[in-house]
This record gives sequence, structure tokens and C-alpha cells, in this order.
Amino acid sequence: MLKYDELKEKPREFLSVTSLTAEEFQVLLPTFERCYEFLSPPKPKATKKKKQRAKGGGRRGKLANIREKLLFILAYQKTSPLQTLHGFQFGLSQGRVNYWVHRLLPVLQMSLQELGMKPERKGAEVADLMEASEGGANLSLDASERLLQRPVNKEKQKAKYSGKRKTHTDKNLLLVNENTKKVVYLSETVEGKMHDKKLADKSKISYPKGASLTQDTGFQGYQPEEVLVQQPKKR
Repeated sequence: MLKYDELKEKPREFLSVTSLTAEEFQVLLPTFERCYEFLSPPKPKATKKKKQRAKGGGRRGKLANIREKLLFILAYQKTSPLQTLHGFQFGLSQGRVNYWVHRLLPVLQMSLQELGMKPERKGAEVADLMEASEGGANLSLDASERLLQRPVNKEKQKAKYSGKRKTHTDKNLLLVNENTKKVVYLSETVEGKMHDKKLADKSKISYPKGASLTQDTGFQGYQPEEVLVQQPKKR
């Protein structure tokens, strides 16, 4: 089972599981705790017929504290496992994993929003972002695909099937500042069938003046105006 106190002693494994270092985790933790308290549903008032359990009373859950909850949701976001597998790693049933994922995802999103760590979702506004030009507008564009279970519907099977991955996926574009290693833009989620260049054209990303862009051959023919594009040749 994954436990924070054990995992924090292994820096490489901690980074692989959460995509954060232990120091970055500690920076995020106070904001996550505050947002968790803000978004937690209020407990009903105690009545004479039904006494209210004191805070901290009752049986201890598997995600016993806020650190375990943050570790749980970061690991889920990083690895995108099946809920059954994720539950096995944290000692939870699939049903409880589903419950905690839906409860903690809004908390994580709110926390990242407060810290200014969420990437831009509108391509037209990328050029005005300070993060896109920080250290020089040296950007890198790539597509990321996440595996899906094979849809039952035949039309969805066809739309979700990625010829590149030879399986069913969802796809997003990521634009990264090569100097800071920060994701400055995240596109909408589309079916795995859509070609990388077509998604880039659809996103209508605006780039800072004098920007350079590194891209792979999946974006062959993608040439934004006044942007220096660097693309490797095919073998």
C-alpha cells in the first residue's frame, strides 16, 4: 500500500507517483487542506434523537489525514489507473475510490487555481501569458493520449480508436515552456482518432512575438505565423 510517510523517504519514487517533489508537495498541502475544508459538505446539526459524532471520532479511514488524501488524488491524476487497481494500492474498494476521486478532484483543481498553477485553456490567450514568455518564449508542443476501456457503442469505438496507439484513447495538446518546464496551455479533450495537426489547427493557439516552437512529425505542416518552428526530419 502507498503511504505518505514511507514514500516521502524515496525521492525518485515520490516524483514518479505524484509528479511533485516532496518540497513541492508541502507547498501545495496547506492550500489543498483549506480548499478541502471549504468544499466539504457541512455536517447536519445534532438533535436529541440523533447525536452527532465528535470530529475525529469513529473508525479511522484508509485516507486518514489530508496528506494521504492529496497523495491519493495526485497519484490518480499522474498514473490514470483503473479504479480497482488504484484501490488496491491504497487499500480501498472500487466504490470508495470512485467516491474519493469525485470528492477530491474539485479540491485539487481549486487548489491549483488559487496557486496560479492551472494552464490556460483558451488558445487565443496564450500570447499574453507571462508563463509563456518566462525566460524566453522557447516552447514545445506535443500531444498526450490516455488509454480508455474499449467503448461498447460501435460509433464511439471508431471515434476513440487511435491509429498511432492502436487502442482507444482520449487526446489533449500540451504547450510547455522549455525554460521553466511548466505547462502553459492545455487543449480541450478530443477523441484519439483526431490527428495532432488537426487538433493544433482547431486550438488556434496564439504565440508570443519571437517565439520558437519545437514539435514532432505529428505536426507536419503546422506553421504558425512569425514563429520559428523546429521539427526533426523523418528517418
